[in-house]
Amino acid sequence: MPEHLRRSILVSLAFGLFVAIALGLISDIRAVASSFGTFDWGVLPAVLGLTLFNYVLRWLKWDYYLRRMGMGNGVGYYDSALLFTSGMVMAVTPAKVGEVLKSALLKRINGTSIAASAPIVLAERITDGLAMLLLMGAGLTLYPPARLVFVALLVLTVAGLLLVQSQSLMQRALTILARLPFAGKVVPRVATAYESSRQLLSWQLLFVSTVISVVSWFGECAAMYYVLIGLGITGEALLLKATFVFAASTLFGLVSFLPGGLGVSEASSTGLLVLLVPMAAGPATTATIIIRFCTLWFGVSLGVVALALFGRRYGAPVAETSRAA
Repeated sequence: MPEHLRRSILVSLAFGLFVAIALGLISDIRAVASSFGTFDWGVLPAVLGLTLFNYVLRWLKWDYYLRRMGMGNGVGYYDSALLFTSGMVMAVTPAKVGEVLKSALLKRINGTSIAASAPIVLAERITDGLAMLLLMGAGLTLYPPARLVFVALLVLTVAGLLLVQSQSLMQRALTILARLPFAGKVVPRVATAYESSRQLLSWQLLFVSTVISVVSWFGECAAMYYVLIGLGITGEALLLKATFVFAASTLFGLVSFLPGGLGVSEASSTGLLVLLVPMAAGPATTATIIIRFCTLWFGVSLGVVALALFGRRYGAPVAETSRAA
């Protein structure tokens, strides 16, 4: 693995540990330790299994985009899985934009330009965001104050999609950009990226991929439910509460643009668990730490393994392509 990438992951991991320790100190470190001691680790296979379910469906979405856009030449399903999983190592970059690493690695396999394939990452993020909004929307009755945030995010998302589909408006923007003295070399790449984005975000593709995203991300919401069960939490509509908390906290982390949503996702998850389940701050912090390590950091770990396997399969240029990303 390239040194700069290893350093970035270690810095993010250190920050993640700092966030977990800070939450523990704020909540009551003894209560957090006690909750870890009483947690039923027998539910861990279910938690990790549901997380893997999410990853598999999201890989199918990535592969669907790849084939639909005609960029899968020479990319077998094993290579496709390596590309997708390698991208997860970049989940701790701001808004996950580092997942464009997949495009750089794809170029290494079949020469597809990064400008053409990078919009797939954008489409993945948009459909993941829509899925989280829909899952969050299912539980809005649990926490009415979140309705304003929900509506605002939904309006912004729809407006962005309509903007991308307006070819005349985007062509005008490209024409204006082309007149700028420093933009001559950039315009062709932007035009290529826009054309890919327009196709990827067509209403048919958007519908299919959003449905896949809703089902896949519900897997991790269910994983949160099993974490709560492992802590001995019961109660009415627990699955709905777990779904709302996980979806809302993940979405808040995504729109924060912080690496992996670190800090924002953890704080909002803990706060919502205390408010809505309801549960004490100590167990809520424990639940948050466990679900984050079983989702975010589990994915990053798989990404490290996949990137190493890709390096063995395709050689040293992995280091170069990761910088290009």
